[in-house]
Amino acid sequence: MSPHVLPHVLPHVLIVAGSDSSGGAGIVRDVEAVSAFGLRCSLAITAVTVQTHQRVERIEQMPPDLVADQMRAAFAADPVAAVKIGMLGTATAIDTVASVLASSLPVPVVLDPVLASTSGRQLLDDEAIDTLKRKLFPLCALVTPNLPELALLSGLPLATGETEIVEQAEKLFDTGASAILVKGGHATGATATDLLIQPRREPVRFDASRIAVAMRGTGCMLASAIAAHLAQYETLEISIGKAKRHVFAKLLAVRP
Repeated sequence: MSPHVLPHVLPHVLIVAGSDSSGGAGIVRDVEAVSAFGLRCSLAITAVTVQTHQRVERIEQMPPDLVADQMRAAFAADPVAAVKIGMLGTATAIDTVASVLASSLPVPVVLDPVLASTSGRQLLDDEAIDTLKRKLFPLCALVTPNLPELALLSGLPLATGETEIVEQAEKLFDTGASAILVKGGHATGATATDLLIQPRREPVRFDASRIAVAMRGTGCMLASAIAAHLAQYETLEISIGKAKRHVFAKLLAVRP
């Protein structure tokens, strides 16, 4: 058993992310996903957003020292066995989060790189994207970009096939990333394929039938579900497979 997890106490997943007043994404989705697997959450709120399901109307960033204090308190209070990171918003917030993680007991970190809202509003500027790659990627067990996010992170046009996806993901290994899960929700075709790409290994495919339904927050849900399984000492591949099946079931449940 990891030394930071106390016996007979449920492991916690520390969620470092923003709120969404509509409940469609952000910490609401994160907590729902972690709770579905019988674990508890600790929270560090990075931003408060005013959102409907159609647009982001306002964003208030939390002061970086407040984010850091929330994280330190969570580590002190709870048996944190994994961390899921979502919206960070600024380069200063990224620096702060990376600093706290680097000085904390080692736990698996899953980063969902929230670069823009579903409605298209940019949530992280170019300088902050560079900071995200340099400071945070090396601390993460997994980074989970969708195809548009992968293009922004790699500085290349939107990938149109598996070869281009792998090439773009491999560019991120130069930043110290150890594993990239490229989500296929923005692709086309009858099958939605997520690709796990790791240095010097063959890509691993996670396939599911594409469901014709729109749901916000599926990226939050997937990353949090992966973190929940990592917190229970599952392997990365098993954690991803179980998380993808969880999201698929949620999509099936809302299909007309």
